[in-house]
Amino acid sequence: MSASNRRNQNGLDGQTIMLIVCLTLAGVALGAVWAAVTWGSHIDRVNPDLTGDPFGLFFGVLQGSVAWPASGTWILAATLILALVLGLAVAVAVSRARRRRSNVDGAATYMGKGRDLRALSVTGAKATAHRLGVTDWLGVPIGITVAGRQKLYGSPEDMHVDIWGPRTGKSTSRAIPAILSAPGAVLTTSNKRDVLDATRDVRAAAGGRIWAFDPQRIALEEPTWWWNPLSYVTDDVKAAKLAEHFATGSRAGDSRADPYFDNAGQDLLAGFLLAAAVAGLPITKVFTWTTTPGDEAPVDILRAHGYDQMADAVDGQVNGEPRRRDSVYGTAAQMASCLKVRAIGQWVTPLSGNLAGDSRPQFDPHTFVRSRDTLYSLSKEGKGTAGPLVTALTAATVEAAEELATTQPGGRLAVPLLGVLDEAANVCRWHGLPDLYSHYGSRGIVLMTILQSWSQGVEVWGRDGMRKLWSASNIAVYGGGVKEPEFLNELSQMVGDYDKHTTSTSIGRGNRSTSHQVQRERTVDVADLGALPRGRAVVFASGAPATLIETVPWMRSPQADAVRASIAAHDPSRRTAQDDDHAVPVTPADGTRALLNAAPRQEEDL
Repeated sequence: MSASNRRNQNGLDGQTIMLIVCLTLAGVALGAVWAAVTWGSHIDRVNPDLTGDPFGLFFGVLQGSVAWPASGTWILAATLILALVLGLAVAVAVSRARRRRSNVDGAATYMGKGRDLRALSVTGAKATAHRLGVTDWLGVPIGITVAGRQKLYGSPEDMHVDIWGPRTGKSTSRAIPAILSAPGAVLTTSNKRDVLDATRDVRAAAGGRIWAFDPQRIALEEPTWWWNPLSYVTDDVKAAKLAEHFATGSRAGDSRADPYFDNAGQDLLAGFLLAAAVAGLPITKVFTWTTTPGDEAPVDILRAHGYDQMADAVDGQVNGEPRRRDSVYGTAAQMASCLKVRAIGQWVTPLSGNLAGDSRPQFDPHTFVRSRDTLYSLSKEGKGTAGPLVTALTAATVEAAEELATTQPGGRLAVPLLGVLDEAANVCRWHGLPDLYSHYGSRGIVLMTILQSWSQGVEVWGRDGMRKLWSASNIAVYGGGVKEPEFLNELSQMVGDYDKHTTSTSIGRGNRSTSHQVQRERTVDVADLGALPRGRAVVFASGAPATLIETVPWMRSPQADAVRASIAAHDPSRRTAQDDDHAVPVTPADGTRALLNAAPRQEEDL
């Protein structure tokens, strides 16, 4: 059913509205006269045998059988004024409610509500958290149901997948509120600075350290700390995983992997990573090896440390047929190309290659997952992207949390770790994520993967992988802005149909007949979902029917003032003014101004 059809069905025609207005005015007049005569007669001590029937009293006044008391006049005036004030208040409330409603809100009546969503309610979230031993967190806030005004939460064991088109409010209504609610360590990825600016001071005030990994200077962060990716490589298996992150993160979304050279290049890169790790060399040495075919130094290092099979595999490429070898080396060099960028290297290697002389703190994922710290990993797609390192850092941190969970009661983290993978298809192309998604929920590792479209996920994980990721999520949220009819049609089918009751009356030859019909109608169709207004989202939760929610942006949270202060404090134009030592008034940059001004605009939309 289209939005326009639903709106017409829920509306009232002009005759019905006029009838309601007339009946209301008649009721007000009848009540006002009754109150004036009854109270006035009591005050003036007239009409001792006054009837209690409002109609009899009203017509008695008109006929003169009931005396009009002197004080009845001011009582009547006061009653009419009070009725007018109440009428205006009701009209204003109705007008505001109508502005808050959207064209799709009528569908909420036929979607999940009330008991259907018990597991996601405040009561259900508390019960789940208590069962899991989590005492100070209900879970990730989702929104408020349009039907029933019920707050919904994802529990500490639920995994999330969000698909929101550009400029639909995914950061303000999902990413930022989730980060603000987290009780323990948080990791998040993005290709913009908005989430970092909005939450960093709030998270720091909660007792955690801020780690902003910004090799491409998206937020103008300086490398005041560093992370050694080779600290993740403890054996040949971890080396292969790290090489896979480099391979997936460096591949363009529309490119196809070569069956031979991509696999051979990835295996060669894994051997180089392992050799550099066991030898204590900086990771930038790996890129140097990919540019020098025939260098047997990695082979010798691997043999010296007992990795004979890996040494044989690398040796087969080092001394292979020259043309084939050069192609394999070229593929490996492309995968590790981010390591040649000097600005990126400062974040993943000790200063001047001297570990002992580098006083900067080194990020340790195992220490991080035991803290209340926050890790922000920023990168953007294109040439010189740091995406492979963002993916590797994210995977290393999550795996450290998994290792910690195995040592805790029930095999899960006592304080859940939250991971908000915003722009995951662009900056965190974690190839193995769909296979691990459902597993992490049982470990107390709550992940929220945010995409701009279904096609983005297909580019990274393939059609089957994206379906696996979608199905493994306990909470799937569609926030609008997607123009993919095939995907929207599947969502429409998941929402389901409802029974539409119609009544028709026919009159002919003096006979009147009435017939009742029931037909199945789609609750929301593709057009509804494609035009889903800002401030609305459809939630698909395990074990519950789809429901329509009103999103709740951070501007309506108790921490709104703290978020605004954090945004203002880290405004890039303010930093520029301070760096230049100019004592001039500073105005927010365009991106920050958009966040600061979003509150009234968002609330008006809602």
